[in-house]
Amino acid sequence: MLAIIHAGLAAAWVGGMAYSLFVVQPKLKRYFGADSDGREQLTAVIASGNRWKVVGLIGAIAVTGLAMLLIDHHDWWIHAVKGLLLLIATGIFWYVSWRHWPQRVFATAAELPALQRRLIVLATTMLALAGAAFALGVLAVHL
Repeated sequence: MLAIIHAGLAAAWVGGMAYSLFVVQPKLKRYFGADSDGREQLTAVIASGNRWKVVGLIGAIAVTGLAMLLIDHHDWWIHAVKGLLLLIATGIFWYVSWRHWPQRVFATAAELPALQRRLIVLATTMLALAGAAFALGVLAVHL
């Protein structure tokens, strides 16, 4: 049951990031076109209030992963690598939440395109790290 909860939480985080990157962001860009101010306003509304939900999600993933490791020490190295990937992804999430977003909120129109590109790079990196951790979890079951 713990493994199902852990995998479900991880899938929710990976799925949420993938949906935002590959569905929401491109549609916002297409819908608003050259109106970057409107796009920024709606993006801020969509992102508003999600920080602590994601922090809770990451915390729950970490707690359930640690609990599974304590129950079964088999292939501990995979869990250590998953933990490291989660820690790095969490660091990127911290940067995006507490540094990048405030920069975007107070950015000038000339600064926005670079900040939008940076977010795509950061979010893609976070998705790759979380996705790799998820894949390692699947691999661990089959070893």
